Amino acid sequence: MTQPTVATKKPSRYKIRGNIDLLLFCLPGIIITFIYHYIPIYGVQIAFRNYSARRGIWGSTWVGLDNFTRFFNSASAWPIINNTLILSLYSILAGFPVAILLALLLNSFNHRTYRKYIQAITYAPHFISTVVMCGMILLFLSPRLGVVNTLIKSLGGQPVNFMGKGAYWRHIYVWTGVWQSMGWNSIIYFAALSGVSPEFHEAAIVDGATKLQRIRHIDLPFLAPVVSMLLILNFGSVLSIGFEKAYALQNDLNLEVSEIISTYVYKVGLLQRDPAFSTAIGLFNSLVNAVLLLSVNWITGKLSENSLW
Repeated sequence: MTQPTVATKKPSRYKIRGNIDLLLFCLPGIIITFIYHYIPIYGVQIAFRNYSARRGIWGSTWVGLDNFTRFFNSASAWPIINNTLILSLYSILAGFPVAILLALLLNSFNHRTYRKYIQAITYAPHFISTVVMCGMILLFLSPRLGVVNTLIKSLGGQPVNFMGKGAYWRHIYVWTGVWQSMGWNSIIYFAALSGVSPEFHEAAIVDGATKLQRIRHIDLPFLAPVVSMLLILNFGSVLSIGFEKAYALQNDLNLEVSEIISTYVYKVGLLQRDPAFSTAIGLFNSLVNAVLLLSVNWITGKLSENSLW
């Protein structure tokens, strides 16, 4: 009687030899990531020093947490953090469901030709650069020559300086962003929906399910893992709102609501030439994002068993 063979675990070097082609394929990405994401970590210590370019990093005086204390004791700290949180959470709450809804609508649309046209129209704004996008916003909302104010005046109303009123600025920032990104963000949801077997829908139709019932009981459960992953990643960058758009739409009249962490870091670090202080703010920003990412990942894993790890 022959003895059953016992599978032995191969050493790691054999696994590497067997997948050398895949490792070479990943090598450029690994090198770029190491150069641009790991080597710069060396400079994080600037946040704990009274940095001077003449003396260099190691020659600058170590001040510990003084830069962080200076930021939190300043009058600008909490309004800036508050503006950043409001703008980021508003963007997530407004843009996240719209992309899912668009993907569901496109997936349930039976006319493929028209669906392609709709996809092309909704994807196109994503390829507009941020500078051009901001120029369009300022032009359309101009109090004198803007299309919106021209329409308001033609209806007998008074022109409104939309970009000079803090009450309008956040809504303009968020909803123009939703319009620009909803088509592109819906691609991953649409791809996930394309993997749903037609047999599920055919069986549901035989059972008399309506289109809304099929979306609720078939499409949404298939989307749940993807939605969870993207939601976790979005919360991992809550304080990292893009700098370009906020800075381009800023002016002295809306600064109270438009000043966020990224624009403040730019002004302090480059315009006021205080790299240590700006690095401390940036490090605080990254730490908060990391904590939020870990927290939301843990909560999502407990509630739905869908998490990044």
